[in-house]
Amino acid sequence: MQTELIKLAHEKGHFLSAKTEEIEGFLNPIPKEDVPLSTYHVDFIGPLPSTNKRYQHILTIIDAFTKFTWLYPVKSTTLEDALDKLKLQQKTFGNSKRIITDRGSPFNSKGFDDYCTEEKIQNLQITTGVPRGNGEVERIHRTLIPVLTKLSIDDPTKWYKFVDRLQRILNSTSNRSTKWSKFELLTGVTMRNREDLYLRNLLMEEMVEELQEQRNQLRQDAKRNIQKIQAENKRTYDRKRKRAPRYQKEDLVAIQRTQFGSGLKLRPKFLGPYKVIEVKPRDRYNLERVGNHEGPKLTSSSAELMKFYSPG
Repeated sequence: MQTELIKLAHEKGHFLSAKTEEIEGFLNPIPKEDVPLSTYHVDFIGPLPSTNKRYQHILTIIDAFTKFTWLYPVKSTTLEDALDKLKLQQKTFGNSKRIITDRGSPFNSKGFDDYCTEEKIQNLQITTGVPRGNGEVERIHRTLIPVLTKLSIDDPTKWYKFVDRLQRILNSTSNRSTKWSKFELLTGVTMRNREDLYLRNLLMEEMVEELQEQRNQLRQDAKRNIQKIQAENKRTYDRKRKRAPRYQKEDLVAIQRTQFGSGLKLRPKFLGPYKVIEVKPRDRYNLERVGNHEGPKLTSSSAELMKFYSPG
């Protein structure tokens, strides 16, 4: 079922994967007030397997400040379904100052625009092809899909029966960044709630998995950036360099003096002879002193500090 749900969600554009290569344009977060119920993020998820009540979608509403989440099973993604749930929301919480939506047909319609104008709600629509503009909803949907899949694994058409429980646990679970639950931030009190360890653990597993995926993505991005800088540094460094000689085992070489103490400035700049006893990667060599002369008996050096030994 999970594969089916995720495939359907992808087809509807809910989980567009972001390219990981460096692209133009900075993140432009939408300024939000530091009070609850001022800004809502709204979007549909689905279609899901049709239920006996013909529910096929969920209308998700998220308060931008507290992240409090409302989940409404609906039969379709029509304007009528969207307005019906927003009016239900209005009965308890009144109107928000603004609503952030995508440009799906119900939100991009004259009817929705008329509703927002009549209720004095600012309707902000994200740019087509930029799902991060409504990232709050996208993140919740990435958690909802696998959790609902696991809860309704015995009968996928019964997913709607778990939505209320899922909403309750989601809003009463402490947030990793704020250390408070969404319910506490919204109401100022702790939700009295019968413990549901199974559902809570499912949510935590998905949240941890998403966090790990984000960390892995950041690490891959960091790796690519490091490789890019290394390549640029190599090009700059190599611009005024030439390929070093390749030495073989048993070659006799002289090595550059790298330490100059008192009275050594007039001494020869190279020590030798040394015999190459091991060829290592990246132009590095292990060397052994030949004869009784100044310098360590065993040492290592790089090709840029070596030259073929020439007596006298």
